[in-house]
Amino acid sequence: MNGAHSPLTVGTAGHIDHGKTALVRALTGVDTDRLAEEKARGITIVLGFAPLALPGGRVLSLVDVPGHERLLRVMVSGATGIDLFLLVIAADDGVMPQTREHIRVLEALDVRRGVVAVTKSDLAEPRPALAAAAELFPDDVELVACSARTGAGLTELAAALERAAARTPSRPADPRPAVLHVDRVFTIRGAGTVVTGTLWSGVIRRGDRLRLLPGTSSARVRGVQVHDRAVDQAAAGQRVAVNLAGVERRAVARGDVLAAPEAPVHVTYRLEVELVLHERVSDRERVQLHHGTRATPARAVHLGAELWQLRTERPLIAADGDHVVVRRIGPPNTLGGGVIVKAAAGGKPPEEEPRPVPAATVALPPLDAAALALEHRLRAAGHEPPSEAELGEEADLLPALHAAGRAVRIGRSMHAHPDAIAGVREVVERVARAEGTITLARLRDELGTSRKYAQALLEHLDGARVTRRLADDSRVLRGSARRDR
Repeated sequence: MNGAHSPLTVGTAGHIDHGKTALVRALTGVDTDRLAEEKARGITIVLGFAPLALPGGRVLSLVDVPGHERLLRVMVSGATGIDLFLLVIAADDGVMPQTREHIRVLEALDVRRGVVAVTKSDLAEPRPALAAAAELFPDDVELVACSARTGAGLTELAAALERAAARTPSRPADPRPAVLHVDRVFTIRGAGTVVTGTLWSGVIRRGDRLRLLPGTSSARVRGVQVHDRAVDQAAAGQRVAVNLAGVERRAVARGDVLAAPEAPVHVTYRLEVELVLHERVSDRERVQLHHGTRATPARAVHLGAELWQLRTERPLIAADGDHVVVRRIGPPNTLGGGVIVKAAAGGKPPEEEPRPVPAATVALPPLDAAALALEHRLRAAGHEPPSEAELGEEADLLPALHAAGRAVRIGRSMHAHPDAIAGVREVVERVARAEGTITLARLRDELGTSRKYAQALLEHLDGARVTRRLADDSRVLRGSARRDR
C-alpha cells in the first residue's frame, strides 16, 4: 500500500516516436527500455515498468507500452490491467493513427480516467495538438503541455496525474479472489521462477497456494515484491512480482493466470460478449480477440443486438465481467470491444486448432529462453519477416522453432511467425473472394509494406496451394480456399 492511498496502475498510450518512454524516464528516473534491441532501434518492443511517485506522496505503478502498430498486441496486454491512462501526443505531430487506435483500446477496456500529455512542446507550438486532443476527451480529462527534454510542464503533469488518481476508484475494496494475468516470466538464481503482472483483483500473500492456469497444477507463493521491494502481501491495482516455489520456468508462460482456488475464472474456448463496435463485423467473421495477456483468432457469431459469441482457436482464461478487445486480422485494425457476459459458454477446442506435429518432434525438449525470445521477435515482425542474415547468431535457433511449429520459412531465407502468415492469408482470401483475384500491388497496399515482402508472401501462399498464379501475375484462390472457412 502507498500509505493511506490505495494502489492504482497507470499505463502509457500513444503513437510511436511521440516520446512515451522519454516522458516516463523524466517522471520516474527509470529507463523502461531495457532490451538491447530497444536501444538499438530506438523503439519500445516489450512492456516496461516503473514506480511513479506523485507530489503528495502517492506512488502509482506505471506500465509503459509500445506505440508501433505491429506491437498493438503487446500494448493491449499492458493496458488490460490499468486503472488510468497517460496518453502521449507529440506537439510536432499531433493526433496520429495509433493515437486514435490506442484510445479505442482504452475505451474497449473501460479505462476512462487519465491525463493527456502533449510532449515535445519545446520543439513545436503545442496549442494545435492540445485543441485536437480536447475534441477526443470529456472535460474531466486534463491536458498538459510539457517537454521531457527541458522539464517544462512536468510538475504540472504530475499534479494532473495526482488529481486523476484521486478520482479513480481503487480495486482493493473489491472482495473478489486473487487473479493475476502473467506478462513476464524469468528465473532468479537461488530463488527460482518469478512471474509478474498487474493484480486484477484480490490479495496475494506469501505462503498462499494459487492455481496456475490453463493447466491443472498449483503453486506456493514463496515471496512477493512490489516495485522491487519484498512485501508480505500485494493488493489489486499493483504491479506484482511473485516468486513461485516448486515451479519450473518452462511450466509457466506469458498469458497464463495465477488465481486463488475460489476465483471464478474459466479456461474457455467460447465466450458470450456484449460488443460495442466502431466498424461492421460480419456474422462468422474471423477476428483477433485480446483478453488479459493472451490473444487468439476467434470466429464472431452474431446472437442479436450487441451480443456476440466468440469461438476461440486457443484457450482464454476469463471471468464474467472481464473486458475484451476485438481487432480485424487484416488489415490490422481495432474494431471495438466489450464485456464478457458468459465466460463459460460451452465449447471445446476446434478440431483444426492443434497444429500437426511431425512424429520426430514429439520428444523434443521445451524451447529455451533464447528460442522463445526469437519467437517473440518473429511475432513482432509480423508480415515483414527477418532474413537469416538479419537474425545473425539467432538464426541457429530457427530449427527448434520450425520443429515446434512456431516459425515458417518464407522464400529462401526469411522466417515468419505462423500467426503473421495466418493474418496475411486472411487478407488475401478476403480480397480475392470479393474481387476474384489479388495482385502483388494490391497485397502490398493492403499490408502497407514493400514489394519484396508482398512478393515473398504471395509466393509462399502459392506453394501452400492457397493461391494459384495466373499469366498476368495476379492470383486466384484454389479449391477449398475459395469457400468461407
